[in-house]
Amino acid sequence: MLSIEGMSVDYDARPVLHNVSLKATSGEVLALIGPNGAGKSTLIRAVSGIIPVREGSVRTNGNDFHAMSAIQRARYLAVVPQAPTLPPAFSVWETVLIGRTPYLGFLGQASAADEALARQALERVSAIHLAERRVGELSGGEVQRVMLARALCQSAPILLLDEPTAHLDLQYQVALLSLVRELARLEKLAVLVAMHDLNLAARFADRVALMVAGEIRAVGTPAEVLTAERISQAYCLPVVVMENPIGGTPLVLPQATDLSQRVG
Repeated sequence: MLSIEGMSVDYDARPVLHNVSLKATSGEVLALIGPNGAGKSTLIRAVSGIIPVREGSVRTNGNDFHAMSAIQRARYLAVVPQAPTLPPAFSVWETVLIGRTPYLGFLGQASAADEALARQALERVSAIHLAERRVGELSGGEVQRVMLARALCQSAPILLLDEPTAHLDLQYQVALLSLVRELARLEKLAVLVAMHDLNLAARFADRVALMVAGEIRAVGTPAEVLTAERISQAYCLPVVVMENPIGGTPLVLPQATDLSQRVG
């Protein structure tokens, strides 16, 4: 379980997150949604230890992440960032194999078992054909798939993803999120994923957490959270919510007349 308890975060002395508490359990996908500037990416970075936390804790099974070293934390948490910075001269194979760093010995030499996990991770994201390519030669979507492979290679029980579909076309958005959901089920991962697309969140998440202005406003199933009243208020835009003919999940649509007025 990933347990975030009473987390508050400041940025340049300005409060950004306010007393955030969330739990993601083994085997589930928890989607973090909200308008731009709500604090979704900040929460992901704070949980992963990239930015400091003013108050609160992040735990798994009673263990406090912020009391761990970076290597210890990496055995529990794998992260797919929104805008990864990778050495352009590295090959995809070398980049994915970095995911095994928390488990390497003193000499840092990858074993045959480590290489097998790297190969399996690339195959899972349909990127094994990229193994010998240089990272600097990849498209944005290819980089995102490689980053997911690196996270899977890390073999951590908790997976954090910050807008993982941002640079992917529709085909790969669906394929990647289907894979994430499958991995959560089969490997009992606790997945926290920040998303902009409400309809993808409704389709692929077990639960949804709505964040507005650094606070969690609602947590529950997609049907419980994605109501017209709640989404209209959070996004300052009238919407209608109906049943998606594919799967029966909520389908959120902006009201066309109000949207055209805003665009005009």
